[in-house]
Amino acid sequence: MNDTNDRVSSTGRLIAADLFAGLTVALVLVPQSIAYASLAGMPPVYGIYAAALPPIAAAFFASSPYLQTGPVAMTSVLTFGALSVIAVPFSDDYVALAALLALIVGIVRIIIGMARAGFITYLMSEPVLTGFTSAAAILIALAQLPALVGVQIVDNGVIGGAFQALMSPLAWSWTDVTLGLLALACIFGGRRLHPSFPGAVVAVVAGILFSKTSGYEGVVVGTIPTDWPPLSLELPWAMTRELLLPGLVIALVGFAEPAAIARAIATQTRTHWNADREFVSQGVANVTAALSAAFPVGGSFSRTMINRAAGGRTRWSGMVTGAFVLVFIPFASTLESLPRSIIAAIVIAAVVNLMKARVLIELIRVSRAQAVVGWTTFVLTLALAPRIDQAMLIGIAMGVAVHLWRERRVQVNAVYDAETGELRLEPVGVIFFGSTAALSDALMAALAAEPAARALTIDLRKVGRIDYTGAAIITGVARDAEVAGLRIHIISGQRPQGRELLERLLGADSPWLSKSPPGA
Repeated sequence: MNDTNDRVSSTGRLIAADLFAGLTVALVLVPQSIAYASLAGMPPVYGIYAAALPPIAAAFFASSPYLQTGPVAMTSVLTFGALSVIAVPFSDDYVALAALLALIVGIVRIIIGMARAGFITYLMSEPVLTGFTSAAAILIALAQLPALVGVQIVDNGVIGGAFQALMSPLAWSWTDVTLGLLALACIFGGRRLHPSFPGAVVAVVAGILFSKTSGYEGVVVGTIPTDWPPLSLELPWAMTRELLLPGLVIALVGFAEPAAIARAIATQTRTHWNADREFVSQGVANVTAALSAAFPVGGSFSRTMINRAAGGRTRWSGMVTGAFVLVFIPFASTLESLPRSIIAAIVIAAVVNLMKARVLIELIRVSRAQAVVGWTTFVLTLALAPRIDQAMLIGIAMGVAVHLWRERRVQVNAVYDAETGELRLEPVGVIFFGSTAALSDALMAALAAEPAARALTIDLRKVGRIDYTGAAIITGVARDAEVAGLRIHIISGQRPQGRELLERLLGADSPWLSKSPPGA
């Protein structure tokens, strides 16, 4: 009986903790959702739609008990980059394309998760991610600058618009500047008091009260419909092919942030986290976003940390968050008089932590090659805006190219015993198609340097990995050496993959092959 009471009491505490944490996150998510909708080029109500049903759907499949799903800055700016070149932001066509993009992102993530291919996120090296996220954060902040200072800018690009706003101080609305700075102070000051302090909520409430009581004449959020999310898949299917590549990029890049958050928290709390399951969770969330006419969503760093600090204990806290936002929709019109400068401040506060200038500078000291990758990705992201997805693809390609360039080098240690006439060659590194040319040259040079050798031993125990092309080169050199009159011995070591390849090329009963030196 006592055990039953203890279980009931424990369950009650979990439910209470998740309810409190979910509500706390929802209070932050509502103003953020409107801010991120603007960032994505969407009307405010679609940000609320993205914050309602997707977190509920994600909760049923999530692996992390803390990860909070919904609209996020990085995915929003990627969405804007993908769609703003083919449709007018805030238009009906643009909204429909955003839902289709969310569907593509969702399907890609579900396929990756179901195929247990979550490892592909690691193709995005840390320098690439650091360069990309830092530049994207700068672009996001610059995009909010005109609204922060109350200047109306004719379409001039993100950087051009920010520069125009900065160069027009006489046009600034000092009321908007003051509101924005106070909102930033409230958000950052609140974080210093406690991680779960709802600084954004306080700023929003104060901003609405100020707008309603002071006769504020600046730019406000504007009309927000209070209808429930329309559940439909009437999408512009003809544009599917054009959105496939941006959808793939968002599916992968947008998953990097939630993956890093969930992985870090799992390590700190010593709990299990499954990337494949999280891919499915995030995929289902995006499919739900498409069904509810929203735009692509992802995992939020700031809201996840708030959820944990507020005492969230299970993945159901995310469902609670979505449910609270859903309940709020009929009252969303209360946000219509919120000054845009406060929305801009909320976005800027959310992306500050993404700017990692110190890490980029440190890369120069640690690894020049990786610094080139990181800084090139950084510069390209700024230069190619709004098509920052292209910058990420180039960065990934550069990261892979640098890796292959380094791996192509194979060191061959050569030791010649004049007494026995044995030449021992010991390759060190990875032997694959990219390094075989260097390996072949090194082996042949070592053989040419010892023309009196009567025996050749190729010791592969220090080879990290070997592919078919590498194994073919080694056996080819060995056969040529045998024709030249040398006795051949190949030490394959303990790695089964390399040994199997050599056995297939030479024959399983080849007298050349062994796992250890002769007589060992």
